[in-house]
Amino acid sequence: MSLRHAILTALLERPSSGLDLARRFDRSIGYFWPATHQSIYRELARLETEQWVESVPQPRSRGRRKLYRVLPAGRSALIAWLAQDEEPERNRDALLVRLRAASVVGPGPLLQQMRAHRDAHARQHAEYLEIAERDFADVGEDPGARLRMLILEAGIGLENHWMTWLSEAIDVLATLDSSDQVSDR
Repeated sequence: MSLRHAILTALLERPSSGLDLARRFDRSIGYFWPATHQSIYRELARLETEQWVESVPQPRSRGRRKLYRVLPAGRSALIAWLAQDEEPERNRDALLVRLRAASVVGPGPLLQQMRAHRDAHARQHAEYLEIAERDFADVGEDPGARLRMLILEAGIGLENHWMTWLSEAIDVLATLDSSDQVSDR
């Protein structure tokens, strides 16, 4: 996966200026493929150089506002990317390693970190639920809308899982005495 594929997808959904595209990322694709506004603009320039997108200056706009749209070569590249096999990404999470370390050296300040992580996941979960209610209350039979809702449901489910798992880990961690040494398992 790359930023260019996320940008092509977003522009095929709706041609946009760079600023509008960056704002849309902040409210949608950016939840699962985050990108800075600067990186979006850099990638737009590369895509334009490769003739995958084109920009059209907008009359009656202040500054150099351009509307970007996907060209046939960009659409073909996105279709080719969809056909590529991709292995699932392996999980790499420092929090899980810290939890493993706590099992042998004691919890230290990890309990506070775990609670902060649970609170962050709870906030994200609530935000996803608000988006679902606001934007997907009635997706009807539109397959595109249903797929976007499924993506959101994946986020909701993942956040729910993390909140549940973190709560259980916090309960167990709270019982761990920092003087206890647990053998490697």
